[in-house]
Amino acid sequence: MKKSHIIFIDDQIDVLSSLRNDLKIFGEKFILDDCESADEAMELLEEFESSGEPVALILSDHIMPNRNGIDFLTEISKDDRFEKIRRVLITGQASHADTINAINNASIDYYINKPWTVELLHKIAKTLLTHWILDNDLNHQDFAGLVDTDVLFKRAHSA
Repeated sequence: MKKSHIIFIDDQIDVLSSLRNDLKIFGEKFILDDCESADEAMELLEEFESSGEPVALILSDHIMPNRNGIDFLTEISKDDRFEKIRRVLITGQASHADTINAINNASIDYYINKPWTVELLHKIAKTLLTHWILDNDLNHQDFAGLVDTDVLFKRAHSA
């Protein structure tokens, strides 16, 4: 099985470093990539898509130069090639209107305020990755320790 990717996007190197460190446990089964801009992330997505490398999760900052996280997540949510990717917006500066826009237009799966806790980040990542694993018909047992058993239980009983 080819490893899938988790992409972090933030224009601040220290935030990227924190995300990578906080989610390093997922590096056992996923490739952790970081980008300093939405444009860089789009180039990476295009590259992965053309080479058949799946992306499971994107965690994007909101306020970035050139293109903000909501615009980026909105763009990829409307592209059929990227529809299965789970999307998280991370920010400490979004307004109420920005948040509504992210939910309505970017189809985000979760919204995280800065600063986050490692426990919250792990819980969100496990939940979203478990949905992604199941949506892609992958064997959740191949991801032991990285799946959310509550999601497995709920999905098994709703089928």
